[in-house]
Amino acid sequence: MLARRSLARIATQPSPLGAAPKNARNMATLREIELRLKSVKNIEKITKSMKMIASTKLAKAQRAMQSGKQYGLANSEIFQHAPSETPAKRKLFIVVSSDKGLCGGIHSSVTKATRRAIANTEKPVESDSPIMVIGDKSKVQLSRVLGKNLAMSFNQIGRDIPTFADAAGVADLIVKSDAKYDGISIVYNKFISAVSYEPDIVEVVGENALKESAGFRAYEMEDDVTKDLAEFSLANAIYAALVEAHACEQSARRNAMDNASKNAKDMIDRLTMQYNRGRQAAITNELVDIITGASAL
Repeated sequence: MLARRSLARIATQPSPLGAAPKNARNMATLREIELRLKSVKNIEKITKSMKMIASTKLAKAQRAMQSGKQYGLANSEIFQHAPSETPAKRKLFIVVSSDKGLCGGIHSSVTKATRRAIANTEKPVESDSPIMVIGDKSKVQLSRVLGKNLAMSFNQIGRDIPTFADAAGVADLIVKSDAKYDGISIVYNKFISAVSYEPDIVEVVGENALKESAGFRAYEMEDDVTKDLAEFSLANAIYAALVEAHACEQSARRNAMDNASKNAKDMIDRLTMQYNRGRQAAITNELVDIITGASAL
């Protein structure tokens, strides 16, 4: 009898750690939602700031692109008067990208264009044609499928608005490299508008093609003149591609951050509604317990 009374007394005593309330699961869920809501709001602030920065850089990049296009037009005029009579079978592909991400599919577009150009059957080129990449992002992508074709890569170019000195340095290293090629193709992103771009390929005539063209054979020139002209034309083409690709990158980054901000706002709205519903349900349960206890008395 005494043992039964002792067990009953122990059962009626409150736990020293405290009993968990009935709505403990709801309270934990509300706490998790609150933390997640705070995290998404911080992400929204970051994406909005990055969008504003990209918008400012885009305006500067567009001005640089307009001036840089004049270099490309000068090249086009030269190449029109010196067309290549024999198509190049072994081309050097110069892929223009950058080192930074968070800009949509700006890097994968030039990577896919390069793969299509090498696998093209209408204008066949040798499968082991060398590839030189400006920017680490496309380098990583191309190394997975065309790693044996990679001959050289450049980085730290295009962190700010590209200059002609950057393009001249790249052209000088390409000319001094041991890569063997008959023609040069520059793969870059062509700026269409502030919300769209497309990959494009511009052909650059090399030194041997200039010497063999009918327009240059009509004049007597020293070898150094043709060599310097070919290198200067390559630097012009690379500079025009760099500034246009830089404008496309800033445009894509602004659009990507704008979409990220919109998605964050939608997520904030959903989490806020979910939090309010959970909080209201917890309050309702507490009121039901209070009313039930009062009516029992």
